Amino acid sequence: MGINFLIVAGAYLLGSIPSAVWIGKAAKGVDVREHGSKNAGTANTMRVLGVKTGIPVLLADVFKGFAAVTLAFLSPDFESGTNAFVNFQLILGAASVLGHVFPVFAGFRGGKGVATIVGILLALHWQVTLVAIAVFFICLFISKYVSLSSLMMGFSFPISVFFIFKTDSISLKIFSVVVCILLFIAHRKNISRLLHGKENKATFLFKDKK
Repeated sequence: MGINFLIVAGAYLLGSIPSAVWIGKAAKGVDVREHGSKNAGTANTMRVLGVKTGIPVLLADVFKGFAAVTLAFLSPDFESGTNAFVNFQLILGAASVLGHVFPVFAGFRGGKGVATIVGILLALHWQVTLVAIAVFFICLFISKYVSLSSLMMGFSFPISVFFIFKTDSISLKIFSVVVCILLFIAHRKNISRLLHGKENKATFLFKDKK
């Protein structure tokens, strides 16, 4: 039991690595949380510091979620492929997202966890992840809104789990719904701006045609 607690703590610490903050400071001497949307994530890093700086942040945040889930293999108490093992993986994933949102290494001021969630999903069910990523980029190409694309990606997750791949894991089904709800909660300010036509488009990726 003590080992499992340490593994969960390790997943939280992995998630707590403030990629956007550290990479932003190392590359440009800038704390992205003080600029743009003030969010320590990929989109704000790209908006403030450019795409070349944002890509390493994206990869690091995805890796955090993926690595956190794979820590489950270190536990002597769970056998790979069992429901108990999947449940433990979900706990580790949740711990990493908690770390990303409230990072101990950056004054508990983190990001929204979208990229980290993608890493978690990639480790748990790569087919579902590919569908979610496809939804994100299709929506981004059409709307030019990163926030809306993230919301649609989150919405596609439970749909894929329940109806497309018809996953048997009850825990994964519950997790998919919870992730979707949490993404909507995390983006509540973005949703308000979208409804009022005040949300910023991803002009750092697309030319603004207004």
